[in-house]
Amino acid sequence: MEPGAGPAGHRGQQAGAGGNIGADFVAKSPPDGTTLVVGTVGTHAINQSLYTTMPYNNVRDFTPITFLASTPNLLVVNNSVPARTVKELIELARKQPLTFGSSGSGTSIHLSGELFNTLAGVKMQHIPYKGRAQAVPDLLGGRISMIFDNMPSVLPLVKSGDVRAIAVTSAQRSPAAPTIPTIAESGLPQFEASSWFALLGPAGMPRDVQMRIHAETAKVLAMPDVKEKLATLGLDPAPAGPEALASLIQAETVKWARVVKESGAKAD
Repeated sequence: MEPGAGPAGHRGQQAGAGGNIGADFVAKSPPDGTTLVVGTVGTHAINQSLYTTMPYNNVRDFTPITFLASTPNLLVVNNSVPARTVKELIELARKQPLTFGSSGSGTSIHLSGELFNTLAGVKMQHIPYKGRAQAVPDLLGGRISMIFDNMPSVLPLVKSGDVRAIAVTSAQRSPAAPTIPTIAESGLPQFEASSWFALLGPAGMPRDVQMRIHAETAKVLAMPDVKEKLATLGLDPAPAGPEALASLIQAETVKWARVVKESGAKAD
């Protein structure tokens, strides 16, 4: 999952460079409410410290509108890995080499693993791929030990028995898989990592335009059929307003900057 950001509206879509191209396009557009971006934890938190140079500032160059939804990553292991809990996995990682794959360096999937390494005091090796389509076959074949994958993508493999779920990365259990514990409740109380999506516009958007778009977006997210559809995808809709979104972006930027620095992660 974790798609690149792209502007919504009559100007079409722009994607690439971890979402930076689309986000930059919106940052440099007129703040009239016709060009918006679905920002992610990548475009509006991780990338700011991951890339040596950035074409935009993730806070200064945008008007926050609405937090849309979030989804946890799910820690799953190859069935040959004997660990069945977080504590057992940590113990195993201290005794033998383990690897975790990702859909690319700097993604929330990668940095979830690096955060796990830091908090657990282990050194599992990161194996980056050019997308999850390349990582999953190696997970199934046992060439990597585990992956911290987006919930909607990997949950079907858990349900089919092809991989074993250990824990979810969010602070709370996911309604899509309520029997799977969180990493935080399983022994690493400071652990929390989610992929999230938010609606933003260019900096300088008039307050009335900002709040009108927020209100209409919140109405859509509250529709029963929309909520049901998002839930089936493992997404938790939470239409928080501009101030809450701004606070989240600030906190997430600081948090992931620390993880990027400690792990030495770099953009592909």
